[in-house]
Parts: sequence; C-alpha cells; structure tokens
Amino acid sequence: MKKTNLIYGIRPIIEAINAGKEIDKLFIQAGLKGELYKELNELINKNRIPTQFVPIEKINKLAPNNNQGVVGFLSSVSYQSLENVIMSAFEEGKAPLVLILDRITDVRNFGAIVRTAECAGIDAIIIPSKGAAQINEDAIKTSAGALHTMNICREENLKTTIHFLKASGLQVVAATEKARIKYTDADFTKPTAIIMGSEEDGVSNEYLKLCDQQLAIPLLGNIQSLNVSVACGVMLYEAVRQRN
Repeated sequence: MKKTNLIYGIRPIIEAINAGKEIDKLFIQAGLKGELYKELNELINKNRIPTQFVPIEKINKLAPNNNQGVVGFLSSVSYQSLENVIMSAFEEGKAPLVLILDRITDVRNFGAIVRTAECAGIDAIIIPSKGAAQINEDAIKTSAGALHTMNICREENLKTTIHFLKASGLQVVAATEKARIKYTDADFTKPTAIIMGSEEDGVSNEYLKLCDQQLAIPLLGNIQSLNVSVACGVMLYEAVRQRN
C-alpha cells in the first residue's frame, strides 16, 4: 500500500471519515480508551469500517510517530451501493450479472478476477468487509486498472446480501467441484449472481445452502481444482456466450 494512503492519529482519522473519505481498514491498539476514541468508535460503527484490534507494536511499525494507537489505510477505490447498481441495471433493461467473492484474499487473484470481470462487462463485484483481498497497488496493477472502473460493493454480511439479491429477482449460483450440474447447463441469461470461493475450501457451506444452483467445471486431469481467477473466467465467459 502506498505511504500516501496511510493515515494515523485519532483526530485525523475522524476528520477523514467526516469528510467522506473511504477507509479500507483500521488497526486500533487493543484496550484503547478515552473520549476521542469513543467518538471515533461511533463513526466506525456508523460507517461499518473494517477494524482490527492489534498490539501497539504493530501500529508503531506502520506509523512510528504520533499515531495515538490508531492507523489505517485510505481506500484506493470508491465503493458503490449494491442496491443502486442492481436498480440501475434493471432500469437500463439489462439482466444484472454480479460476482460475489467469498474469502478470496490473494491480491493477484483478486486483481485478475476484476480484470476479467471488467472485460466480460459484469455489473458489480461484491466483497465482504472482512476476509477479502486488500485493494492495494498489486491488486490495481494486476487488474490492469480495471479496479478504477469496476463497481466494487463492500458488504458487511454476505448471507444478508445473498437474500437481498434473491429478493431482487436474481438467481444465485455457486461454482463448486462438488456439484453434479455442469456450468454449461445453467441459464445465465437470467439476472444472476455467481459466487466464487476461496482456493482453500471453496464456497462456504452456509452460502451453498442458499444457492439456487451449484455448478461444476469439469476437471479432466489429475489436479482437482482450478485457480480461482481461471475458474471465474470460465464461468463469466459462459454467461457472455449465452447472452451474446
């Protein structure tokens, strides 16, 4: 992350939030107290800013001087409202196509996915506020700049988000090697949200249970999984093929 994205000190961070700056993540000294911190904490809760409580040594390493026990990173992108993105797509007469990323933390995989998604013309990428790849220089570079044009929606609760998408008329499908239905047998011409999961264990079981369909990409070799960014490209371009 660029040093220019680094922000530290309770008052400067409060002022940044009040000025409408997007905060990617905050690190706060464990056990921090005081009236000024109370004011900051209220803003954190109100704006749902991802926060991690850590030892002071970690904070001092990031910002050695006058950090007051708080350091964070300004976001490199401006997050969009998922509700507005979906509404706009329907108003334009489109069948929305969005991507949900479940615990994809590798910045290069994330950047590659964003690049492919932008080329495929999807409407938005949804990431969780916790457990997602940091949007830093590596992610932006790997995305070939697509992170500056793609609608990125950061949601606090993916389970709630899935329910919202279904209520909005989207089918929700998940890519998983455990599925019996081939991805080519799905109907991607409908309004659709595609969930892609982490390389360690795929899509979370709690999200799989909420899906309208679970879809598999056939694997014919000895290795039983694709890189998630490659699998994502396969799924998205099947949607492109069907829609064009």
